[in-house]
Amino acid sequence: MLDWLKTTASGTGKAATWDCCVTDTKFPDIKLVQTTDFFYPLVDDPYMQGRIGCANVLSDLYSMGIDECDNMLMILAASRDMDDKQREVSTKLMMRGFNDLAHEAGTDVTGGQTVLNPWPIIGGVATSVVREADMIRPTGAQPGDVLVLTKPLGTQCAVNAHQWLNVDPKRWARLDGKLSAEQVRSAYRAAMASMARLNRTGARLMRKYGAHAATDVTGFGIMGHAKNLAASQDASVTLELDTLPLIAGMRIVNDVSSFPLLAGYSAETSGGLLVALPSEKAAGFCDEIQQIDGQPAWVIGRVVAGERTAKLADQPRIIEVPH
Repeated sequence: MLDWLKTTASGTGKAATWDCCVTDTKFPDIKLVQTTDFFYPLVDDPYMQGRIGCANVLSDLYSMGIDECDNMLMILAASRDMDDKQREVSTKLMMRGFNDLAHEAGTDVTGGQTVLNPWPIIGGVATSVVREADMIRPTGAQPGDVLVLTKPLGTQCAVNAHQWLNVDPKRWARLDGKLSAEQVRSAYRAAMASMARLNRTGARLMRKYGAHAATDVTGFGIMGHAKNLAASQDASVTLELDTLPLIAGMRIVNDVSSFPLLAGYSAETSGGLLVALPSEKAAGFCDEIQQIDGQPAWVIGRVVAGERTAKLADQPRIIEVPH
């Protein structure tokens, strides 16, 4: 997410977005790294919504190669438009999901803020105290690097298609005959699992395989975040994307809707890491993600000399990721 607006340390004068705020402390070489995020419900399971909210917050730390979070705070809104029983059940489940995934990430939720709101909201603040050597600033991409993506795209399409199936017969009619109800439900389950999966393995492997820069793919779509990442670079480079891995069936959803998925601007929630890696190390990075998480990662482009921007191929290769 667009959490903080900073000028790159190289003195280029280029305004660049970073996923976290990095603050000097009174202790030499010790940095305070923080991020915050929250959002409205996008799935119909409050427990999974809590897990997704937690994964989404932590991804900003992970995008800087920081795999240990020292503390989390929770941002929570209970819905005043629900009756008492609905509000009690859904709020407790969201909190449980958030806490459970925080524990899986090796951290604790020690506080936060709760309010009443028409819509239920879940999110939080993630904080880590690190040395400079413990993180990878998103500024070092080099010509010759390749770009790796660690989760498939298409979560917005999957969630919306599932909503059409359940509550919007007019829009569902556009898909009827092109995707079955079970295919849509399967894609939705795959999207939920992907959004709730931590990017922690990717963060650890970024350091192991010498990543030069990274960001996580969320609300601006992969091209929006690629452009933000490119603008942050010390070197004058362009990120060229030539491949889009999509949750299977989401190209069809895109074709009957106005989502800009194939242009790279469809919003994602708790998406994967977009990582610039030395080309000779990318295969090892992808293979180890598969071994540890049981999920694929893909080389989707390259870094070339350029003008601190990102470009998508006119006809990108589409990978249909099965579920």
